[in-house]
Amino acid sequence: MMSSSPPAGAADGDGDMETLPLAAASDYASVASTFDPLLSTSSPPSPPTPAAFPLSRASSSFVDPPSYADVAASSPRSASASSSASPRSARAATSEYSYIAVSDPETEAEAAATSLVPGSGPTYISYLVTSARRGDHRRHSVRRRFRDFVTLADRLAESFRGNFVPPRPDKNTVESQVMQRDEFVAQRRAALERYLWRLAEHPAIGASDELRVFLQAEGKMPLPSSTDVASRMLDGAARLPRQLLGEEAVAPPQDVVQPAKGGRDLLRIFKELKQSMVTDWGGVRPPLVEEDKEFLQKKQKMQDWEQQLSSASQQAEALVKAQQDMGETMGALGLAFVKLTKFETEEAMYESQRIRAVDSKRIATAAVKASRTCRDLNTQTVKYLDTLHEHLGIMLSVHTAFSDRASALLTVQTLMSDLASLQSKIEKLEAASSKVFGGDRTRLRKVHELRETIRATEDAKCCALREYERIKENNKIELSRLDRERREDFLEMLKGYVTSQASYAEKIVDGWETVAEETSGYARRSSDDVTY
Repeated sequence: MMSSSPPAGAADGDGDMETLPLAAASDYASVASTFDPLLSTSSPPSPPTPAAFPLSRASSSFVDPPSYADVAASSPRSASASSSASPRSARAATSEYSYIAVSDPETEAEAAATSLVPGSGPTYISYLVTSARRGDHRRHSVRRRFRDFVTLADRLAESFRGNFVPPRPDKNTVESQVMQRDEFVAQRRAALERYLWRLAEHPAIGASDELRVFLQAEGKMPLPSSTDVASRMLDGAARLPRQLLGEEAVAPPQDVVQPAKGGRDLLRIFKELKQSMVTDWGGVRPPLVEEDKEFLQKKQKMQDWEQQLSSASQQAEALVKAQQDMGETMGALGLAFVKLTKFETEEAMYESQRIRAVDSKRIATAAVKASRTCRDLNTQTVKYLDTLHEHLGIMLSVHTAFSDRASALLTVQTLMSDLASLQSKIEKLEAASSKVFGGDRTRLRKVHELRETIRATEDAKCCALREYERIKENNKIELSRLDRERREDFLEMLKGYVTSQASYAEKIVDGWETVAEETSGYARRSSDDVTY
């Protein structure tokens, strides 16, 4: 807050105005380097590392407020984070890990790459991932590339069906080509660290072997089996003739706990697609339906909640942009009064002009101070309102978990329909065989084969039912957890947002009140003139 001083004392600082180069005054950065009324105060903290979705990169203002997602990129759980208690820090305190950091990006060459020109082969960026489990003083450090994070996400999606698995950062190749390399790497590093913290804070995933192996296992992460789409399709093509010839092929019971994928499950995909079309278009009631009314109601509420989140997130971005514009406008106002002060000082012929120059400098100081306050306010606004973005991202995990449930239900429905179809075939064969004296050995052998198929299908159905019930239970637990964390996060967001808005508004008001007091002589002289 500016201290009040009489005009005569303030005139002693006019020498700063004399050294201001007018030609450079059009550039905020140049003005800041030659005349800064706030150099005597502590400089504000530098803005955090930019995130992946900046609002505005182009800004010539020395105010340079951060974008909406700037603060979101930095992990709130890092060692340098504030020690103040919050729901997120409380969840981090209950996780299996006390420390996770992604740092030291390095460029490495592909191992299998061959090139006639040294150094011209394909490369990738690897990151040093450091972690420590709670109660263990040792820190594990491993090298991981983005492909390894993709592998981890795929394995977690398979192992934790029905859970709200935090989504991994996207691989935005277009953004990596447009942005500066260092900026893109910094953003990805921060996003990957934030992703690992979200995994560690998840009650089920934080204690999983998948995450532990990723954070502690030395060497390269092995790729999961059957990730090559081409090999899947070739394998499916090799099996396709047998399937089209009508040979019964029942998936092993353990395979039905995962959704159908690619060419390896081509027959299963066709069957489940047929079952889905019969249910949706044929108007036939499936043998098993979703009867959990409470879940269906919550699912609809989640869809409505997502729409509200999307709208609130857009308005939050508009708010931050408006605060950014306010800060830049205040900076421009300060620059205008800097120019006016310089002109009055250089061209002054009377004492009144010098006094006006002093008052113009006070206004310039207050405007620059208000500009910086707007920047700091933007940082705090982003810090709190990023909760909207975070929960909007969680909705991707919610959709995936609900999709897992629908997929598991469809698998059960398909297997139950298959059992009914197989039983119908047996009944027809037995009826036809009974009409032949002594029985039809060919039909009897076919009945025996069908009964074996029914036993295998029954086993698969039992596995599928158990998986469906497990996913249902995971959905129930996750919905309850999300509802609890949502209340905590949004209460913390609203309290912090309101407090920061009031605090910084008070700072701006105090600055302008000081200027009003220092220039109150004009009002007294105007009143004296009217009285006279």
